[in-house]
Amino acid sequence: MHLQESGEMYLETIYILSKKSSAVRSLDVAEYMGFSKPSVCRAVGLLKSGDYIVVDKDGYITLTADGLYVAKKIYERHTVLTDFLVKLGVDPKIAAEDACKIEHDISDESFAAIKSHFPKG
Repeated sequence: MHLQESGEMYLETIYILSKKSSAVRSLDVAEYMGFSKPSVCRAVGLLKSGDYIVVDKDGYITLTADGLYVAKKIYERHTVLTDFLVKLGVDPKIAAEDACKIEHDISDESFAAIKSHFPKG
């Protein structure tokens, strides 16, 4: 199953939330992203059917190995690209917003080049 940008965003959000708390539910995702609960429920269903997440009987969401791989990849792109843009002089808030747009479309080759020339930290 090919993930669209929105699916990647949901996985990244679940990953970020899971770093803060071991218990992540659809409501947490909705609040973090500012989306309605029905929208998040639909996305969770799609991610579940694509084997990117598992939802237990109590509604807690866990990333599968495939989901974790995608989430970490997108999260790394977001953090590296944000840092890259800030180092170029872009306001941090704008840099984070722009990184969010770029992270889904940039090629692996271009990202690797940026990462090697502007290491995080």
